[in-house]
Amino acid sequence: MPEIGYKVPVSFPTCPAQIVSEDPRLSTANHSPLRPQHDDRLAFFRGFLKRPKEVASIIPSSRFLERRVMRATRADEADLIVELGPGTGGTTRALLAAMKPDAKLLAIEINPHFVEVLGRWQDPRLIVAEGSATDIRQILAKHELGAPDVVVSGIPFSTMERPIGRDILRAVHDVLEPGGAFVAYQVRDRVHTLGREVFGRAMIQRELLNVPPMRIYRWEKQAGEAGAQ
Repeated sequence: MPEIGYKVPVSFPTCPAQIVSEDPRLSTANHSPLRPQHDDRLAFFRGFLKRPKEVASIIPSSRFLERRVMRATRADEADLIVELGPGTGGTTRALLAAMKPDAKLLAIEINPHFVEVLGRWQDPRLIVAEGSATDIRQILAKHELGAPDVVVSGIPFSTMERPIGRDILRAVHDVLEPGGAFVAYQVRDRVHTLGREVFGRAMIQRELLNVPPMRIYRWEKQAGEAGAQ
């Protein structure tokens, strides 16, 4: 695995205790639509087999990674979050558990089977859209949504062509208001290399209690910064 050229020490603000601790919707034996289902895990595995370049791992994210991503996104403070590549919804579920009751989550997924899985969820804050991450501006406009507070992505930049990765990052940069954030959790560091061209330096953390271990990157769009060209 390539090593990152530099690391920026960072401590992300901690979300409220009920977010960091195990949420009852994630752990109790009830029938909440937010509870992980066996069929969702099977769908994730099938999605990996069918489209391995679009799915970052053979299994969904661990709860340890989800908690770290929640802290990086500051989901409890956001009014609008966009998630790129939600898969069968592991991180989506954690975002919804952390979000305010009146917040919105736009989940953009290119895999139609995963879109079908997420479309069965019953949460009025969740909007599921089938499409490419490069079309984030058009999808936001279609659903009459403004600039997101944060965009979070687990799509594997290391398996896509570099021009496509740059296009996604530029599209994300363009829709963010100054102060808005982009958070990516990745196995390899290609997103970091590409992200420096668009956003500059990232804040970096690692989560070892995940299979495979992940790096979590956070960029913030600076005030007075024009959209990427």
